[in-house]
Amino acid sequence: MNTAAYLRRINYHGAVTPTVGTLRELQLAHLLTVPFENLSVHWKQPIILDDDSLFEKIVVRRRGGFCYELNGLFAGLLRSLGFNVEMLSAGVGHEDGGFGPDFDHMVLMVTLDKLWLADVGFGDSFLEPLLLESRSEQIQGLRSYKIVSDDIHMILKQREGDGEWKNQYRFTLQRHSYADYADMCRYHQTSPQSHFTQSRICSRATPNGRITLSDMRFITTLGTDRQERMLSTEEEYATVLYGSFGIKE
Repeated sequence: MNTAAYLRRINYHGAVTPTVGTLRELQLAHLLTVPFENLSVHWKQPIILDDDSLFEKIVVRRRGGFCYELNGLFAGLLRSLGFNVEMLSAGVGHEDGGFGPDFDHMVLMVTLDKLWLADVGFGDSFLEPLLLESRSEQIQGLRSYKIVSDDIHMILKQREGDGEWKNQYRFTLQRHSYADYADMCRYHQTSPQSHFTQSRICSRATPNGRITLSDMRFITTLGTDRQERMLSTEEEYATVLYGSFGIKE
């Protein structure tokens, strides 16, 4: 992996020693520069889960991706810098309290002096790694996170301010490789039941909020302020996609 090119892609100029501080800054830099997007699904571009293919897409072509792509390649970057990192399988939380299947999401475990949960592929979620072994509330800006355990899984919960805790995903600490995610990656590219095939999404964190292109809606959040603008044509969509995310088909 061309580590220097990857670091330029995420506009990272800090330390590269494998420490908690470096991990924190790398995750934040990644989230601020590389969008969470599913456009390859809608543009009928096959998603190939290996470091070389993902490097070509995300670094060379300056695209984004969904969890298997973003976290998979981020794991490769971390390893190239000397971090001990593993891919974990997660099931995404549903509104009814249930969870999606195993390998519905990829999240990363980084082992330093303690265990850390890292994630650059879930969209609007925690900006800095979470202490995996802690069961206390971990506050980041206007949001709080906590990790709880049942008999089998660890469950990541999030809440806004003093609101209700909601499940983001559940996971185990079993290590996996790209091949283990292949079936679910194929499902999310092809199944009419997958939310990724149903609508286009492109979203990126900003220093004070987030910008999101959800089909023809362009959404800007700044703190607690949210503004939404409907786009009228595919030409306008392409203009916003390139101007705000640097992506063109």
